[in-house]
Amino acid sequence: MKTNPVLPNEQISQPRQVEQVVAGKATSDGAGVKLTRVLTQPLQRRLDPFLMLDAFGSDNPDDYIAGFPDHPHRGFETVTYMISGRMLHRDSAGHEGLLESGGVQWMTAGRGVIHSEIPQQEEGVMEGFQLWLNLPGREKMSAPWYRDFAAADLPRFVTDAGVAVTVIAGESHGVAGAVTRDATAPLYLDLHLPAGTRFGQRLPPEHNAFVYVYRGEVAIAGSAVPALRMAILANDPRTDGLLIDAAMDARVLLIAGKPLNEPIVQHGPFVMNTEKEIHEAVNDFRNGRLLA
Repeated sequence: MKTNPVLPNEQISQPRQVEQVVAGKATSDGAGVKLTRVLTQPLQRRLDPFLMLDAFGSDNPDDYIAGFPDHPHRGFETVTYMISGRMLHRDSAGHEGLLESGGVQWMTAGRGVIHSEIPQQEEGVMEGFQLWLNLPGREKMSAPWYRDFAAADLPRFVTDAGVAVTVIAGESHGVAGAVTRDATAPLYLDLHLPAGTRFGQRLPPEHNAFVYVYRGEVAIAGSAVPALRMAILANDPRTDGLLIDAAMDARVLLIAGKPLNEPIVQHGPFVMNTEKEIHEAVNDFRNGRLLA
């Protein structure tokens, strides 16, 4: 563990309200991996700069064993957070890494990369999340980048109320996360809230934010958010953050970021600003040019 201080809760005077509670859509991807698409394409503009959030979790190997064979990406970043399990990453830029329980893989596809994500287990639970984070237009053709973070490498702290916080990106209570990004300023926290606790987080009012509950149930400004639901937080210039209350033990993801306010044009694994750029991406992939 990189750090484990006990810190006071942040004081929030005007907390955000819940705008909408969303149930994800059951689907499959890759070579038949069963998952729930929590942040779907119709919500991309509302939750800019975030493009997608998938949640996967099963103890049935048939639901995950085939994994995600070679497939391309261009124009955004992927953040894979493994709660439980082991998955091997390989890509056309020469990167390789084993993602294990509690770890994170952060990949910037940039101008293009072809990669695979294959489970390294034949039984047991595989559970985690993959978040897609958009890149600004000026960075969409940047060089691919990749980094593994083992569980022990991720900054952590505990509030004085007993909430355990893993800071994957951004900053919380003065603790800097594993990754920062200037253009999108992503905040990505995994919160473990014991029963009877409250967590406060300061947020710029213009940043888009949501909470995904993956264990238990929480309340945000009096609105109940049950397990396996995403709460989209309202944007209000008078607010300074949010408060999360847990009457029972709960685990949630808190994700927020600065909107890019640029056109979003997606075609499968490519996310660009114009249709012309999408056609170029497809042609580059078909002609073997989508490589680092």
